[in-house]
Amino acid sequence: MSTPNRVYIARLAGVAVFDPNGDQVGRVRDAVARMRPTQRPPEVVGLVAEMPMRRRIFLSINRITSIDADAVVLGSGTLNLRRFEKRPNELLVLQELLDRRVQLDTGQAGSVVDVAMECSRGGEWALTRVAVREQTSRLARRGHLHQVEWDRVRGLGTLGENRGTANLLAVLEDMRPADLANALQDLPDARRNEVAAALDDERLADVLGELPEHDQVEILAALDRERAADVLEEMDPDDAADLLNELPPPEQDVLLDLMEPDEATPVRQLLRYASGTAGSVMTSEPVILPPDATVAEALARIREPQLSPAVAAQVFVTRAPLTTPTGRYLGMVHFQALLREPPADLLGGVVVNDIDPLRPTTPLPEITRRMATYDLVAMPVVDRSMRLVGAVTVDDVLDHSLPRDWRDRDAVPTAPASDEGTLDGGGNG
Repeated sequence: MSTPNRVYIARLAGVAVFDPNGDQVGRVRDAVARMRPTQRPPEVVGLVAEMPMRRRIFLSINRITSIDADAVVLGSGTLNLRRFEKRPNELLVLQELLDRRVQLDTGQAGSVVDVAMECSRGGEWALTRVAVREQTSRLARRGHLHQVEWDRVRGLGTLGENRGTANLLAVLEDMRPADLANALQDLPDARRNEVAAALDDERLADVLGELPEHDQVEILAALDRERAADVLEEMDPDDAADLLNELPPPEQDVLLDLMEPDEATPVRQLLRYASGTAGSVMTSEPVILPPDATVAEALARIREPQLSPAVAAQVFVTRAPLTTPTGRYLGMVHFQALLREPPADLLGGVVVNDIDPLRPTTPLPEITRRMATYDLVAMPVVDRSMRLVGAVTVDDVLDHSLPRDWRDRDAVPTAPASDEGTLDGGGNG
């Protein structure tokens, strides 16, 4: 194996995994170590890689030809696609050891910030060194970092809950919200809630929108109500309404009352619509501009980084007021049309209104048919007075057309165990 003799595992999190042809097949999410009955350090038997469709599989350490900070390369292009399942004598290094509170043989207390694995002359990988940061008072600077042999650390052999979240969060911080949500689903419930609570409000709001409903409810319930209301304020109104719909009405009312009135109002409006209609799946905050706004102003608005691609794909043109429910709806302009027009031109001169808008009561199958017919990324939703009340985007339609449990990792079907030509090895191959 062409690889450094010692590899710190936290630095591997998120590193791309390549087959022998140089094609990326996934990313590293953790390492699997096997506990031994003796005092010898745990043996590293493989890595856990995340593949497309959020499937996590086991990669035997014997099938890996190189490991470094930039890439993990496999020795074969065939993979065993069975979902990884940890065996009772196995340890997920990052998930279970990072942030664990331990004690050095000198008596100094601290927490684990990384673990190194090393390859022996015989080709066996084991957890040999632990990076431990000293525990200090809150007023003191960060404690000294010790890199010590595995057997000099007490508290690694038991799997209690004696740990914090800072170092695991550091490993997860660069993940996209959907990937972080996927990682949270792999954690035990208590650990998942602990890590979720340590995220800032905006980050947690993004992650909640990527989780199955039952996980959203459990995480929200683990927060105090004031914090839960703060997180709901950071969510898109349609996502917040979907989450609140999973709660009993009395709990909905409590959280809505704790939210800022201007944040709660659009959520309350969305909660009034029947499930499976345009009103229940739309966003109430599309990009809205008046007809006397210029093309340049419209392009500046859709460049705002907080907008999703589907929302930023078009501008809706209305009379004042410009917040939903708006003044009279006039039409919309796709961003491609904006790119073709002179920047000083007015939106009123390029607006398109030849497609009938949706009504809040339009059922989801009809929305899907019309968006597919006209190749639209979004459609306006208007009330009886032709006021814009929201927009249904293609991601809204997909989210509500897929099976209810599509975000749940346990709902993804596993590959047959007898697939010909798959890799095997380790406890999960």
